Amino acid sequence: MWQAIISGVTLGCILALSVGPVIFTIIKQSLVNGHTGGFSFVAGVWLSDIVMVVVANAFSQLVAEITEYTTVIAYCGAAFLLLMGIYYLFFKKVALRTDADGQSLRFSKREMMKIFSSGFLINTLNPSVLLFWITTATAFAAKYTFNERILLFSVCIAFNIVADVAKVLLAGRLGAKLTINNISIINKVTGVILVAFGFALLYTAIFVKDTSVLTNH
Repeated sequence: MWQAIISGVTLGCILALSVGPVIFTIIKQSLVNGHTGGFSFVAGVWLSDIVMVVVANAFSQLVAEITEYTTVIAYCGAAFLLLMGIYYLFFKKVALRTDADGQSLRFSKREMMKIFSSGFLINTLNPSVLLFWITTATAFAAKYTFNERILLFSVCIAFNIVADVAKVLLAGRLGAKLTINNISIINKVTGVILVAFGFALLYTAIFVKDTSVLTNH
């Protein structure tokens, strides 16, 4: 049991420290939209991870079929990242979420769901994330029982959630000091990063044919 817990913590550390489009977008959402925006985004990422962990561990045949379409998933993921990057670069409106008295405005449910969906899609349409969960689930299947794998991946997800919460809280504190000019710069930097990851994913899908070379998050 302790081996499963240690493996779960190790796996969680790898996810928490990995560099990819998700971590940059978490920071961006938290800086610009505060804790509410950051938590809405990471909640979508968490749901995506949980769904893929369940699928990878419980539906091996389905997973085998999904892996045959990683190139298609890579194209979809690249298109989504490129569109989001272009949106942040050229079309995203810059505004402070405060009223005349400087108090933070509340998010509508529609806004929160939109941010939540973007987190879910960015994570789900990254084929390296899918391959990461499939690879780890396959590797641990030979070493751990089903119950031990439930514990292992639960610890992993929990550790990653704690790490994401810390990222949101730290970035959210800085967000209170942002100006419109700073927000504009953050949007453009985020746009450039997302476009870069989009082109990298597209290049990998076309020429490398191995999307696992990309970072997970």
